[in-house]
Amino acid sequence: MKIETVHISNWRSIKELAIKFQDLMVFIGQNNHGKSNILSALLFFFGEIKHQDLDFNKGTQELYVEIIFSNLDDADKTTFSKYLTSDDKIRVRKSAFINGSFEYHGYIENPIEEYLQESNASSFTKRETAETLPFHPFLPANGRLSKQDIIDAQITYINQNRDSVIFNYELEESNFLGLKSVAKGIFGNIYFIPAIKDASEDFSSKESSAFGKLFSGIIESMSDNNLDWKDTKEKLVSLFGSLNLHDENGQHNPNRPIELSNFEELISVELESWGAKINVEISPPNIDDVFKANTQVWVDDGVRTDIRRKGHGLQRAMVFALIKVLSSQIDAKDSTPSTRSASNSSYFILEEPELYLHPQAQRAMFDSLIDLSKSNNQVILCTHSSALISVDNYKSICMVRKESDQIGTEIRQCIEDIFTGDTKKDFNLSYWLNPDRSELFFAKKVLLVEGQTDKIVIPRLAKKLSIFRHDYTLVDCGSKTCIPLYCLLLNKFRIPYIAIYDKDHQAHKSPQDFSVADNASRGVESAIDKTLGESLIFANDIEEEIGYVASGKNKALTALTFIDDDSYEIPANLALKIKTIYS
Repeated sequence: MKIETVHISNWRSIKELAIKFQDLMVFIGQNNHGKSNILSALLFFFGEIKHQDLDFNKGTQELYVEIIFSNLDDADKTTFSKYLTSDDKIRVRKSAFINGSFEYHGYIENPIEEYLQESNASSFTKRETAETLPFHPFLPANGRLSKQDIIDAQITYINQNRDSVIFNYELEESNFLGLKSVAKGIFGNIYFIPAIKDASEDFSSKESSAFGKLFSGIIESMSDNNLDWKDTKEKLVSLFGSLNLHDENGQHNPNRPIELSNFEELISVELESWGAKINVEISPPNIDDVFKANTQVWVDDGVRTDIRRKGHGLQRAMVFALIKVLSSQIDAKDSTPSTRSASNSSYFILEEPELYLHPQAQRAMFDSLIDLSKSNNQVILCTHSSALISVDNYKSICMVRKESDQIGTEIRQCIEDIFTGDTKKDFNLSYWLNPDRSELFFAKKVLLVEGQTDKIVIPRLAKKLSIFRHDYTLVDCGSKTCIPLYCLLLNKFRIPYIAIYDKDHQAHKSPQDFSVADNASRGVESAIDKTLGESLIFANDIEEEIGYVASGKNKALTALTFIDDDSYEIPANLALKIKTIYS
């Protein structure tokens, strides 16, 4: 099963937040705006961390994280059948209280008729009462009725008359699955890689580590299938059994070493006044645990050392190599056993996975995470790197912002289709030509320009005027006709922008050229959301604005050389436009 929606209330900087989830989720935003708080809320829900008083949003006494799961397999539907909706989803809330307690509750389709509500089952255990109710044909024919008899009859009646029963969808009063504390892992496997962590922890043999989980599976497989392994285990059991007073059948063991019997006798003599005696029982060790406890990971990159002695970059690369192997092992497992009591789903939660990796390694790692999310897993990460953002996967992007403590952390995401048909093709093509455009999601303001010359000249002019800003991102859209595509994207994510384009009415052009240019200009203007964006039009093109006649190849470079000349003075009208762009 997979996370479909997460609702967080009063967790740290988050007052109220609802997030629609994809198979890949990328949370981005400035420092201290709440990205890590979203990840920690998930870890709290899954039982990976415990809440503390400091986790409660200011002045609140209760917090909760609520998740809707979809894509349940048959075993999940069996495990969580009580909570299954008509569209095969479940909704679960984990609440915590300022006194330190917590509890899980699920949403159920509760019949509006009181006699069909499970919470009222104990009221109908008298047979004379129960036999007057519509579900009476499903009761035991004889004997005293128990509460469970009533519940079973209610369920059977509801299943056979679902079309005529009216339900309220509400939070149950009893504990989720009837358990006071939901067992860790019941919703699936969690693999959390924090931003700063000693790689040796991930590669330890502890069951909680990623390596430990993978290695445990290998040990279990060998234990089940390797004949030498089985033989060794049987010999260990026999050896340790020979040390005990009685054998496995409870009979006296005549082969027990006399030293052990003498030892017991000596101690028992000293305890005689207490009326007590001792017996030493020796249990055989679990050979599987012995192998796990005595396993270390060494790396040979020319110098063979343990993982802790390698650089952070190689440590990080090892962690992600482990994740890929772990994912392939998970996918290879048989995920359909009917007796399974916990979900077989896996969730990979990563905090700033780009740390210690050079740009090319970041992009390679991100491609691996995308592939990982396409299998039966969900990948959830927060990042400050544009290398881990893909504009053509915009549905996975969730922008996290906190304008004030009073409002708390907010998000912006777009899960609908913005581009279809030719517009989708054009947008994807423009992105692949310039993958650095992903930086626009980190910008305070985005400057949309037509081409390379604009991208080079406008920032240089701004620096000459001492108004350049690093938090303003300039995006080369490739052409005027592509600018509206980026306007649509920025509108959805509510990112401020300015569209800068040429009028394209040069003297050498024909009336037909003017018409084509004007049509493209109208396309830009119609795409601009006036509450977010504005436009700025160059008279004909950037070259004409700076007073330079373009010719030949390398127009961008020659234009840059032209304005970099010590004698060049920025025309007053152009200076005003540059100031407008960087306002």
